[in-house]
Amino acid sequence: MKKTLFIGCVESSYVLLEALFNAGFQVSGIVTMEQSAINADFKSLVPLAEKYNVPCICTKNVNDEETVGFIRNIAPEVIYCFGWSRLIGQEILSIPQYGVVGFHPAALPCNKGRHPLIWALVLGLKETASTFFIMDEGADTGDIISQKPVAIADTDDAADLYANVLAVAKEQVIEFTKAFAEDKVCPVKQEINAGNAWRKRGRMDGQIDWRMSATAIYNLVRGLTHPYVGAHFMKGDTEVKVWKCKVEASDAYANIEPGKIIKVNSNTDYIIKAYDGLVHIIDSDPVDLNEGEYL
Repeated sequence: MKKTLFIGCVESSYVLLEALFNAGFQVSGIVTMEQSAINADFKSLVPLAEKYNVPCICTKNVNDEETVGFIRNIAPEVIYCFGWSRLIGQEILSIPQYGVVGFHPAALPCNKGRHPLIWALVLGLKETASTFFIMDEGADTGDIISQKPVAIADTDDAADLYANVLAVAKEQVIEFTKAFAEDKVCPVKQEINAGNAWRKRGRMDGQIDWRMSATAIYNLVRGLTHPYVGAHFMKGDTEVKVWKCKVEASDAYANIEPGKIIKVNSNTDYIIKAYDGLVHIIDSDPVDLNEGEYL
């Protein structure tokens, strides 16, 4: 194994680093965080550093003088940066001989950018990918060293897709770690103008509008459920989080306006008319609703 430093601070970082240790590989240094307000799936790598006795630094800015100094002292031949939401500066990118390997759960060069698992589900895609690449100063634009497809079932939610991508990614990390050791990694350049880049999502992107199709609402809910922030709708001035729903097939309500409360089973289980069908909310924050009223 090439002398490797690992950077990460989310669940996927932890899973992939642990996979390396379980396969018998040893990293020479770890850069992580103690806490993060912007990562819903934050997970510090300190416990793994302590368990395997690996030098570790917790930082708020990976590009600051102290962190760069730590990395230079480790003198890695390659850096793995998996699950880090901030861009890595040129100073760090230039340190390892074999580059900084990044991870993006999408089929690069398509679907670069923010929230790739959420967008894939919200848009109803049938397939995504697990992609590793040599990082440059762009966002997800570097040369690809490993890419494998990941199917998306209609029943998959965010947690399912997260787990499925990581299962594939763990295999890839072991494969290209061995390839690096044997100098058999073959990077493939991305076409500069190929593909698209997904934008950052905001609060309103997660708000249910009952004028949306029932399928669109279903996709929004499954895309934003745990471990993410949850889709929501408004009842007056109150935001109600929705964690699980399903589409109810029925032609009996074609003449009913969107947003009408059709049936209330409990304060977390109810049926609402969408544009083209019924949405059965199976799990939500508790909310008091009355049949026949509108949202």
